[in-house]
Amino acid sequence: MNEESSKGTPPLIRKKGGSKMKKSLGPVVNLEEHVYPDWWRRIFNSIYLKTDADIVEDKEITRKEVDLFTEAVSLSPDDKILDLCCGQGRHSIELARRNVRNIYALDRSHYLIQKAKIQTKKEGLCIQFREGDARKLPYSSDFFDVVLILGNSFGYFETVQDDMKILKEIFRVLKPWGRLLIDVADGEFLAAHYEPRSWEWIDKKYFVCRERSLSADGHRLISREIVNHVDRGVIVDQFYGERLYTEDELGQLLKNTGYNNVVFHGKLLSHSQRNQDLGMMQQRIIVSSRVKKPWTTIKKKLPPSIRRVAVVFGDPGKPDILKPSSVFDDDDFYTIDQLKSALKELREYSFIYLDNHQKLINDLISQKGKIDLVFNLCDEGFNNDPRKELHIPSFLEMMGIPYTGSGPQCLAYCYDKSLVRGMAREMNIPVPKAYFIKPEDTIFDLMINFPVIVKPNFGDASFGITQKSVAYKIEELMNAISDIRSQFGYDKPILVEEFITGSDLSLGIIGNSPESYMVLPLLEEDYSELPAELPKICGYEAKWLPGSPYWKIKSIKAKIPEETKKFIIGSSLKLFVRLECRDYVRFDWRLDDQGNPRLLEVNPNPGWCWDGHLAKMAKLAGISYAELLESILKAADIRLGFRTINGIKKTYNNEHQTTDQEILIK
Repeated sequence: MNEESSKGTPPLIRKKGGSKMKKSLGPVVNLEEHVYPDWWRRIFNSIYLKTDADIVEDKEITRKEVDLFTEAVSLSPDDKILDLCCGQGRHSIELARRNVRNIYALDRSHYLIQKAKIQTKKEGLCIQFREGDARKLPYSSDFFDVVLILGNSFGYFETVQDDMKILKEIFRVLKPWGRLLIDVADGEFLAAHYEPRSWEWIDKKYFVCRERSLSADGHRLISREIVNHVDRGVIVDQFYGERLYTEDELGQLLKNTGYNNVVFHGKLLSHSQRNQDLGMMQQRIIVSSRVKKPWTTIKKKLPPSIRRVAVVFGDPGKPDILKPSSVFDDDDFYTIDQLKSALKELREYSFIYLDNHQKLINDLISQKGKIDLVFNLCDEGFNNDPRKELHIPSFLEMMGIPYTGSGPQCLAYCYDKSLVRGMAREMNIPVPKAYFIKPEDTIFDLMINFPVIVKPNFGDASFGITQKSVAYKIEELMNAISDIRSQFGYDKPILVEEFITGSDLSLGIIGNSPESYMVLPLLEEDYSELPAELPKICGYEAKWLPGSPYWKIKSIKAKIPEETKKFIIGSSLKLFVRLECRDYVRFDWRLDDQGNPRLLEVNPNPGWCWDGHLAKMAKLAGISYAELLESILKAADIRLGFRTINGIKKTYNNEHQTTDQEILIK
């Protein structure tokens, strides 16, 4: 299986001895009888590039196609991409020009691969070209984020079973949640509209004559090309056959091979400068799909230098009241697989994953002595009960199993918003004015001015905080209190806090003060696309409800005065130590209308997902998601004495003013 074919080009006609024939066969009654099973092995050469140059050598056509394909599968510069059956690499090269960094490309044609390498070297691009057969890919399992089959490079073989071999190989090399995009001739259209005969000038010297017919079973289009030179006569007389897939057939083939989320992206119509016989490229189907599969288990003996880590998650088999549907959905599984993909990049660690809470205790007991560390990412809490988040580290403490992140005492402190406010005030760290409503309170004096925001005193993930939580008058306040009590129960305390409307900020710290840590760039919520009538908050709707106007909130690098930034960092570091935070933590702040910072919350073991606030801060610092996770693991290693500090220590003076240095944990 090879590269793209717009009108195709089967093997050269040969004599019995194998020498090339320069003359045409003349009239042929049955084109199909002259198609070799492996026609694709010899056809893709300089003649192919000449006959199909009106499309495959047109840079503007390639740019427009790459625009379409990029949007269809949401390509990003960090994706690891395989351009399968890449031909002379026109799509790969265009992607590399757009700063896509991890491109691999494979094709059967030695000639086209060499041409692609020459062009890549000429432009100073980085693409890993390779010759090979698409039915047996030379790549490891779970390797690629995206596989592309473009330019009508699918359906060359005589049987559907061979096409399925290709799809199964792609399935193997794609990561969980990987994407496949196929650009292939519209079989239904071509069967009804193919041109039985045509001829056209390629340039001033070459012209090509074509014949076409349907195969006996009606499932392939058989083509013949006679390429002629005005002085030299017949150059080649060649035959080939390509399978005609309809949308229904292609969709069913993908589903039968295990693909999910099959999406058709409309029809792609070809235009060229010659605009004569467009052949197989005249109208094409663009289809994408995803791979939902577990990661491939690879058993191998690990060297002693590799750290063995057990990653603990929430339980996807149990209800989770914090999620909109109360269960793990595709977004949650995608998030977990993104994490696993990032962890696979860490060469100093080996990971196992534990998420069945029914047997989690026994699993951890059985792993004692076999693992070096637990990567505690169970922010859902034991049995997905958020009030039992501290139970996991408590058990690990009793078992003497080292783990990442904050301990049970810190998690208990920070789960209580009022308690954290009290500690901050004792340390002269400013917080918004607030009023604490006890479960038994039915009448109270509100001692702060409107507007106010009503929050559950216990909780995280912004659960219970929506646009209705912001009250501008007494009736709205009573409704907000009633909503929280009906949702959480009447036995839970509530915090009524003055609503501060200035810059909404987050600060992340990785490591452990004062030994070794790094402060990530401050993040600010951008509410510019939020309708003016809605309160500017980043609550439950912004984090969990894609259809909400709050979903449009973006996070950007904070633009605040340097003195304000230094004050926030210094205060956060003091709280880091006082609350006994460990390894990684996020602090939420907001500026009042005078630009004065007020602490809102402290989040030990904050959200670890690939698109969360901590990952966004890291990206601003030029740190990839995998590097962020590695820095958390290394912070724990340093704290536990498994690793020495190798970095630049960050220092503060008595007023907690930062220097310009920021430490990276190495």
